[in-house]
Amino acid sequence: MTGEEEIAPQGIDVATPHIARIYDYWLGGKDNFASDWAAAEQVMLTTPTIKPGVTANRAFLSRAVRHMVGEGVTQFLDIGTGIPTANNTHMVAQDADPESRVVYVDNDPIVLTHARALLAGVTAPTSFVDADLRDIGRILEEAARLLDFGRPVGLLLIAVLHCVPDDEDPRGIVRTLLDALAPGSFLAITHPGIDQLPEQMAAAEDALTKAMGFRVTFRTREGGSAFFSGLDLLDPGVVPLQDWRPDPDALPTATTGMWGGVARKP
Repeated sequence: MTGEEEIAPQGIDVATPHIARIYDYWLGGKDNFASDWAAAEQVMLTTPTIKPGVTANRAFLSRAVRHMVGEGVTQFLDIGTGIPTANNTHMVAQDADPESRVVYVDNDPIVLTHARALLAGVTAPTSFVDADLRDIGRILEEAARLLDFGRPVGLLLIAVLHCVPDDEDPRGIVRTLLDALAPGSFLAITHPGIDQLPEQMAAAEDALTKAMGFRVTFRTREGGSAFFSGLDLLDPGVVPLQDWRPDPDALPTATTGMWGGVARKP
């Protein structure tokens, strides 16, 4: 079968690329379509570091979650989770503490389908919310069915905030989410950096915007740091994500063009 119509699950728009399926393509997954391939390849032409960056992004997620569990956090809200792949949040968290609770949030039908299949075999408390990052009320209401917001939560916004332009107040979205969380909660963010490899990243931003049909916004280190305002930023601060507390035995990583940081709510 070669036609998209022959392989696409019913009801899923395969003509328009989706960020979750593009990331799946970069990670070597199979849950993507021709429109996603074209968009992914176009961005790769302008930014050869994109695939190493996506891999490093997943490794950052694992390190951040392990740190949070080490600090006693056993509840996680992962927004913009993407299509399930290796080292998902619940795998990392529950490996460190089997009682960890994880709520995933995404708005893509393919992500939902795969998440349901993945979670069917998970015995620890894990669930999925079908919602957009901007739909804060729904996210918090549904997540509260599994998570206790009276106790600390690890909020994960991994490679998702660039999908929210400045005129939609992404900082306000993050603040509202944090306001619902107890003191001692953590926030982990990764974000494409327009000031890393400036020419390449500007071209990548433009290519992804054209492919997606909506504006994506890569931000400076200062812009990424602003999301942590009012929080206690952990060392080494907002840094190229491959440099955030790398594993001692990790091989050197190429420049990723991504910022990453973790902070604690006082």
